[in-house]
Amino acid sequence: MPEQTVGNVVDIVDLGESIPDFTLWGMFSQADWIVQLVMLVLLGSSLWCWAIIYEKSKRIRRVTTQADKFDAEFWSGNSLEDLYERVKKNPDHPMAALFVAAMREWQRSVAGRGGNKLGMGLQDRIYRVMRVTVSREMEQLENYLSFLATVGSTAPFVGLFGTVWGIMNAFEQIAISHDSSLAVVAPGIAEALFATAMGLVAAVPAVVAYNKFSNELGRYANRLEGFADEFGTILSRQLDEEHH
Repeated sequence: MPEQTVGNVVDIVDLGESIPDFTLWGMFSQADWIVQLVMLVLLGSSLWCWAIIYEKSKRIRRVTTQADKFDAEFWSGNSLEDLYERVKKNPDHPMAALFVAAMREWQRSVAGRGGNKLGMGLQDRIYRVMRVTVSREMEQLENYLSFLATVGSTAPFVGLFGTVWGIMNAFEQIAISHDSSLAVVAPGIAEALFATAMGLVAAVPAVVAYNKFSNELGRYANRLEGFADEFGTILSRQLDEEHH
């Protein structure tokens, strides 16, 4: 009787040791090295995406708030020359940079002609300067958005590759052990599907953030272009007054 009890205890211990670990770390540590590499790539991509999302969210909110304040000051009726003197040394947001670029070109032309009538080519030069400034500022705001798009479109396929590779290894273990029971199949399938889950975890926030930021930056670009048109109209009116 005591011997049977000892034997049962040994069987239970052996059975406990053979139970696979289905925790996140357990599935990672038990996976094939290629599947582990896929998981690490997806984890790194996901963390980098969240860093970009955090930075872009702060940046877009900041430039929008700064544009609201600058727009109110621009249309307050105060002298544009005084506004230019205040912001020309540190145009710290795109709308201020657009204003400074146009005013700088205007003042250079005025100084170059010594107060005489200005050439009609000045208007075209100012518009070109503003277009270049808008393009440059928007390029900086859109920096790293392509990474979000890339992760959003490729992460599910990278995860699927890890899944396919893991399932191939699971079938190989079945062939080697000649045992197709659930205890043999389940660990390999779980590890393989974990790679797909990580791919989706990386891709879904990236796609959502990319679409959100693209829409917000599109509206901001339209706002800059509208400001450039309005400011160009003001300078054109001033140019007409100089000619008359």
